[in-house]
Amino acid sequence: MRIVIIEDNTSLASGIAHRLRDQGHAVDVLHDGEEGNAFLAGEGADIVVLDINLPGMSGLDILRNMRRRQDATPVLMLTARTETSDRVEGLDAGADDYLVKPFEMDELEARIRALSRRRGQDQTAMQTIGPLTFDLGARILRSGDEVVDLQRRELAAFECLFERRGRLVSKATLVDHIYGIGSDFDEKTVEVPISRLRKKLAEYGIVIKSARGLGYMMEDP
Repeated sequence: MRIVIIEDNTSLASGIAHRLRDQGHAVDVLHDGEEGNAFLAGEGADIVVLDINLPGMSGLDILRNMRRRQDATPVLMLTARTETSDRVEGLDAGADDYLVKPFEMDELEARIRALSRRRGQDQTAMQTIGPLTFDLGARILRSGDEVVDLQRRELAAFECLFERRGRLVSKATLVDHIYGIGSDFDEKTVEVPISRLRKKLAEYGIVIKSARGLGYMMEDP
């Protein structure tokens, strides 16, 4: 999944991002409210971890803007505030869950897993490509009852191409999805996970085409 963290506490944001990347998620981190608002309007996300107190624009205003444009992406609000009225305001603005600082990373992960399952239920939880079935919530690719073994970066690459199947996906977009916005990885680094993914999918008749210097496209058989 692509998870966007909008949190002005850089050490906390970095800690959350590191933990989620270890779980195999693509993570983008932003520290300013206005930048976060613009990013979500232009790029979107699968799940948003959103602080309330942000410079530039508050998390509540970002959330309200998301819901006004019919963006139903699950949002987990973070705040140091403990008053019930603040939690109610966040939930009324459209938040899906609420976590008060300080919190344990294990609890954050559990909340994100719950939001991921909910997201999978809101969409078609099981989608197919060729003979394969992809469980969006569990992030598992299957051929019948057999699980297709994908490593973390291969899975992130698959998700990115699968969501845009039939369309050309730039290497820059893949880098952002696999490693996160602002990562120091060169575009060439996507070639290894794409090559491995291509070989694994080829036996099921699923083709990943490359456009030299442009990117890749997953064909839907």
